[in-house]
Amino acid sequence: MTPSYWVQASEELAANDPAMAELVKRYRGASLVSRGDPFSTLARSIVGQQISVKAADSVWARFVDRVGEVTPQQLARVGAEGLVGCGLSQRKIEYVSDLASHFLSGRMNPVHWADLDDEAVIAELVGVRGIGRWTAEMFLIFNLMRPDVFPVDDIGLQRAVFERYFGGAKQSKRALVEFGDRWRPWRSVATWYLWRSLDPVPVEY
Repeated sequence: MTPSYWVQASEELAANDPAMAELVKRYRGASLVSRGDPFSTLARSIVGQQISVKAADSVWARFVDRVGEVTPQQLARVGAEGLVGCGLSQRKIEYVSDLASHFLSGRMNPVHWADLDDEAVIAELVGVRGIGRWTAEMFLIFNLMRPDVFPVDDIGLQRAVFERYFGGAKQSKRALVEFGDRWRPWRSVATWYLWRSLDPVPVEY
């Protein structure tokens, strides 16, 4: 499902930034999409940490084959022991198990996230082992579809900005944050287009 703000955001970004306008034109008709389910989105982000997209897809397929429906209840039934041998490290098994525990206990309740601002959602998410700020920001973009997230620690975003606006010269994180202000209130959309400038195939979480 295309976010309701996508067309407006793309038009405003293109009108104010010639380099962004080229990307908006190139990828017209494509947009951010969400898988929809909060638990499986977060579980998939944990599974894919620090490995390539191809490797993550392979491990995720084995994980789903072992678990079946990816829900907190089903993960609890399988248990940590049941995940051994499906491609997850022991640490990642602990992480997804902790995630399921947070959902089952009610410590993590997606129902009220729509009423929270971005930083409040991030604060709740990073309470789970294995979820840091980057993972929480990916969740805001890809699941909650928040329009103005700027994941400054993302290597792909950094590379795209440096190549497209600074001739490949690296900049400080502070400079990157300040540069990103030009894309408010649509920094998630700008980030998506910048990712596409490096890889035309959209990543989904």
